Amino acid sequence: MDTTVQSSKPKPRPRPQVMKLTEAAAQRITELTKRADSEIVGLRVGIKNGGCAGQSYTVEYAHEVRPTDEVVEDRGVKILVDPKAVLFLLGTEMDYKADKMQAQFIFNNPNQVSACGCGESVQLTAAKV
Repeated sequence: MDTTVQSSKPKPRPRPQVMKLTEAAAQRITELTKRADSEIVGLRVGIKNGGCAGQSYTVEYAHEVRPTDEVVEDRGVKILVDPKAVLFLLGTEMDYKADKMQAQFIFNNPNQVSACGCGESVQLTAAKV
């Protein structure tokens, strides 16, 4: 008689990747990393309150990985996501576009409800997980 007890504990779900990058974004991040004045480990992405729509994306050099950062490695580059922004960025694709008038990172975010007319700020809702 087999007396082994089977664990009824379900396996944890795999964690979804918070963000993904387009090839253009990955190339631009690689260029920025090589040109930085000091050593950086990647770019830190987050959300801040402000602007006419209520929130805006932040992108800055990351000199270290903080214990609370959500680390996204995609296409050979590293993005560090501020833990307060994870639910607002879940499922986002980060792109990079350059034309005659401007060059910028673009966030294709399924959690974006609206944006202001000038494109500087957005309104986001938390992802439903």
